Amino acid sequence: MQQLLDTALEQATPAERERFRTLTAPEPAAPPARPVSARAERRLGDAPHIAAALEWIDHHAAWPAGTARHAVTGALADLDAQELRDRGSRRGRITQADMADALARYYDPRPGYGRYAARVGAATAHTSVLTSADWLDLACPLTARHDQLRTTGGKPDPSPVLTEQTIDPAVRRLAEVIAMDTRLTNNPLYRLLSVDVEPGRIGGDVGITHFVEYALTMDLLEGELTDALTAGTPIQPGSLPLREHYLPDSAAVLAVGDRLCAGGALALLAIARPADILRGEADYLLLVQERSGNVLNAARRLAVIPKGFHEPLTDVRSDARVGATLLRELEEELFGREDIDNTITEVRSADPMHPSRLSEPMRWLTERPGRLRMECTGFGLNLVSGNYEFASLIVIEDEEFWHRFGGQVEANWESSSLRRYSTLDEDLVTELVTDTAWSNEGLFAMLQGLRRLADLDGQRVTLPVIEWEIAQ
Repeated sequence: MQQLLDTALEQATPAERERFRTLTAPEPAAPPARPVSARAERRLGDAPHIAAALEWIDHHAAWPAGTARHAVTGALADLDAQELRDRGSRRGRITQADMADALARYYDPRPGYGRYAARVGAATAHTSVLTSADWLDLACPLTARHDQLRTTGGKPDPSPVLTEQTIDPAVRRLAEVIAMDTRLTNNPLYRLLSVDVEPGRIGGDVGITHFVEYALTMDLLEGELTDALTAGTPIQPGSLPLREHYLPDSAAVLAVGDRLCAGGALALLAIARPADILRGEADYLLLVQERSGNVLNAARRLAVIPKGFHEPLTDVRSDARVGATLLRELEEELFGREDIDNTITEVRSADPMHPSRLSEPMRWLTERPGRLRMECTGFGLNLVSGNYEFASLIVIEDEEFWHRFGGQVEANWESSSLRRYSTLDEDLVTELVTDTAWSNEGLFAMLQGLRRLADLDGQRVTLPVIEWEIAQ
């Protein structure tokens, strides 16, 4: 009988072997009972999003209800808040280039795909965004005719089964969220099932998952990578257990429908300004944010703004359009619309982006054609956590906007600061795009946005030529 089983296993397909491994793997053992301090119990609380996370762990670990609460409470008792802050400082010393170089060594090359890089003057910037020539310089207007992502519920959600290898990091992550008072909400997210992108059009299928599942699985990969880099661990296949489990090779990265592939949309914002007696010729004002330490994604990194997860608010089908996410994030992150920030409050309006509810700046931008341009400039898959990234450009083309509303443009809690740059300041913008503090996806969107902006209006843009390349 053993010989027959061995022969069957040798002849099995990779998919059959993985199913056999899943069926025969032992269920993770429930943690031993530990005394629960009153202080830890109070910190754990019973907020709905924390309760959803606990229920998710119990379900996917095959634990009896309530076991995850005891596990997280025990992890809370073991946490040292100062050590977490020190770890955050250590992680902050790992640059975008460090991560991109490490992931280049980890992942095998794939024909037709490579990591996005760009030459900016004498410098070259490398990112961890896996892309292809067909996914770049899309110049795709974000209108219904060109922005064609479809929502489908036909494919089952590949929900992970938590094993001994993955359950402890999930429990610890939730404990750290509670200890550091990091915002966590279990909102629905789009997950990519397929992608069909070409110049002038973005298409594909998306399904629905929830943020808790992403936060306790794929979003752990960045922390594992930066901790390994700070410890001097050689980055190679087999050295990162969570990555080996969730995103082991380039084939897994590209197979978006077979894994949890969440993601988002982010855009370089360029605001036209007229000539000024002090500033000089007409230009575009560029806004760049430094991300707050209270966000789960790209904390303390430079990024373009707006930047947000691709997620529905009230209309699962219409909200799947990339342009819908960017308009909502523009309202939330720069125009002060807290009522559509579902990390702060529940969204109760049937149509949060109805014209009657828009902020004054957004209403002015959208009430007349020619004031606002939105385009997708590139698409890629971020090797850091497997996320999909729709890099975009938002251009406010009417010079009157800044005169009218410049004083109302203010970043929300997700940013610790805003930086302003002029497209006529070649030295400072060149210094900016070679800064090592960028997030990988932010740098990708910045470089692609600058390329497209120079094509649209060369008179307002005097920057070095930016030439992308696909690095293996």
